[in-house]
Amino acid sequence: MAELTPPLSAEDHVDGPERAELELVMYGDFQCPYSAAAYPVIRRIRDQLAPRLLFGFRQFPLREIHPDAERAAEAAEAAAAQGAFWQMHDRMFESNGALSREDLIAYAAELGLDSDRVAAELGSGAHAPRVQRDLDSGIASGVTGTPAFFVGGRHYGGSFDAQSLTAALETSV
Repeated sequence: MAELTPPLSAEDHVDGPERAELELVMYGDFQCPYSAAAYPVIRRIRDQLAPRLLFGFRQFPLREIHPDAERAAEAAEAAAAQGAFWQMHDRMFESNGALSREDLIAYAAELGLDSDRVAAELGSGAHAPRVQRDLDSGIASGVTGTPAFFVGGRHYGGSFDAQSLTAALETSV
């Protein structure tokens, strides 16, 4: 069974208690319909297990089949640079696939971010190295598509419905 490489660290986008009993990591692509379908399931699991769960998200844009995925990943990182990764993450997954450059800049403005800064950072590719780091870690961890999940640091190959993922998390302790 593949292991999360490298393990979660302070450099990752994480939500939940630092010393959580349970750990779930998702490699996702904001343009992937399967990642989008997993979003409400993961949201429910995060809400249900909040006091016990550390959730991490890593970028895995499938550039060859999702032309807006790289830009969306970089927009999430641009939002992170302004302290709003999770807000942008949620907004993009809730966008029904509207991920044009203009859409992303509008989402930044909606969230109260400096949208001119986001636009400039998208234009310069300032966050491309950060996205590539996540992509490289996914490849090193054996990720081949999205969404990909790691429960307690080990690849989870089962169904990503709430009941199955919650059961896997509960038995990972």
